[in-house]
Amino acid sequence: MITATDLEVRAGVRTLLSVPGPGIRIQPGDRIGLVGRNGAGKTTTLRVLAGEGEPYAGSVSVIGEIGYLPQDPKEGDLSMLAKDRVLSARGLDTLLRDLEKQQALMAEVADLDALDRAVRKYGELEDRFSSLGGYVAESEAARICNSLSLPDRVLEQPLRTLSGGQRRRIELARILFAASDGSGGKSNTTLLLDEPTNHLDADSIAWLRQFLHNHEGGLVVISHDVDLLADVVNRVWFLDAVRSEVDVYNMTWKKYLDARATDEQRRKRERANAEKKAGALRVQAAKMGAKATKAVAAQNMLKRADKMMNELDAERVSDKTAKIRFPEPAACGKTPLMASGLTKIYGSLEIFTGVDLAIDKGSRVVILGLNGAGKTTLLRLLAGVEKPDTGSLEPGFGLKIGYFAQEHDTLDDRASVWENIRHAAPDAGEQDLRGLLGAFMFTGPQLEQPAGTLSGGEKTRLALAGLVSSAANVLLLDEPTNNLDPISREQVLDALRTYAGAVVLVTHDPGAAAALEPERVILLPDGTEDHWSDEYQELIELA
Repeated sequence: MITATDLEVRAGVRTLLSVPGPGIRIQPGDRIGLVGRNGAGKTTTLRVLAGEGEPYAGSVSVIGEIGYLPQDPKEGDLSMLAKDRVLSARGLDTLLRDLEKQQALMAEVADLDALDRAVRKYGELEDRFSSLGGYVAESEAARICNSLSLPDRVLEQPLRTLSGGQRRRIELARILFAASDGSGGKSNTTLLLDEPTNHLDADSIAWLRQFLHNHEGGLVVISHDVDLLADVVNRVWFLDAVRSEVDVYNMTWKKYLDARATDEQRRKRERANAEKKAGALRVQAAKMGAKATKAVAAQNMLKRADKMMNELDAERVSDKTAKIRFPEPAACGKTPLMASGLTKIYGSLEIFTGVDLAIDKGSRVVILGLNGAGKTTLLRLLAGVEKPDTGSLEPGFGLKIGYFAQEHDTLDDRASVWENIRHAAPDAGEQDLRGLLGAFMFTGPQLEQPAGTLSGGEKTRLALAGLVSSAANVLLLDEPTNNLDPISREQVLDALRTYAGAVVLVTHDPGAAAALEPERVILLPDGTEDHWSDEYQELIELA
């Protein structure tokens, strides 16, 4: 259970949330959808509830276990096997290694006393292993991983060899394994999940919905997947960016949507009536104020009018949207980017080999493949962020690359919003950059906010702003619609439709592929090139 008392959450000088008293409680059985527009403070609030960030004021008390999935998990020893990372949620990875060492020791010792001690130690380890679920728990972990499209071959790989999407699913599997109902699991764990469906295929999402629906502990989930919210949540917290408050709806998602619509209509009616009455009072006060004998009465009327307006619920203003337009591409030759024989190997694991491609001026290409096939790695090679083991890039005349990284690797988390955009466009004028950031909804004190404190959606907008300032003629886009609210996502799709330069796109979003209207597809890991067809669109929709 989690209780927050007198909680105040800030990002820089912005107050994101202020809730007096014990206004935030998460109890077993609560399945809460935390919603609000990008930048309202959902991710920051979840980090504070998880103990990963400090509140500006107030306190957060926790009883029991917490399983926290951030938007961009970058934890863990990258040399660790993926399987061991999942098992470490219950300490089973260490116990298994200790059991293996003790078995080897028992086989080696000749002294009877030493053998007796080794046997007793092995028995103690085995008892602890059994109390945590033992080999049944190992099987359970494998089942969870398989349900999240993490096959055995992936589980036997070091984390450093996995794609960003695979590492995120490993972290999700680890959290769900710790919270599972099986032997040794903690079914009353409070789960705090930030966009848990990112990088999941349709089957995995369906399985996750069922898991969360059956979870006995508390749950707070941030998600733009409305189907997940509709299937899972029984309470909704709406984070109001205008009032820096949270509206609590103790109801399902469908009823919440109806209630919100009713609330909005009520607010509009009350405001319209109050404005009408306050306007009449002000008109009357103006007439009376001309007479000295009635000046006091006129002042009282004005005070009544002001009080009437101040007592209304804070007016919800329409959410602002970013004006996203990709850059006017710089002049370039017929084929600004070519690659031949690109090969990438991690240790003994061959990601892909011998990939050839030519990106013509204004061409539109989608890279497809299963999770772990090397899509992100190929974009990183094309962007020059990583070097191929063999093969080469051949830049054409006038090539100017704009790279959008799936995990926002192009941003410096320690630098401010302003420093990041200045780094992306060092030759641009200050007023031009301020105008650009304003179009992407970054103004005032937000410009000094460290990028690491931004939400996933805000990081996406900042990274896209950097692209806009680049005049790139080849855009390399890795999941550009992740973490965006529906309105911002549509802005990105519109920008894709109108951009005149070349685009190489990696996406699980069928709408992004449809908006691009691609001409070609590169299939990994083989690197096969084909003309785009409706069959590939259907493949994305099924993935």
